[in-house]
Amino acid sequence: MHPDQIKQLILAGMTCEHLELDGDGQHFQALLVSAEFVGKNRVQRQQHVNQILKAHFDSGQLHALSFKTLTPDEWSVRRG
Repeated sequence: MHPDQIKQLILAGMTCEHLELDGDGQHFQALLVSAEFVGKNRVQRQQHVNQILKAHFDSGQLHALSFKTLTPDEWSVRRG
């Protein structure tokens, strides 16, 4: 899969204030910033994203995706 395809899948499943995604066609890394993560712990956030991409993981189209999930406030603090 191409990173742009994965971005579109994520954006179709949730609202992101910021989304970065990079990869080599097999392994991908993402940074997702969304108000949908407010009040959720790290595991719940990852489950939310994994559910959006589940069909693509199950089919083997998407092999490996590591990601960081932040709320808009966490992103603001991180950027300084």
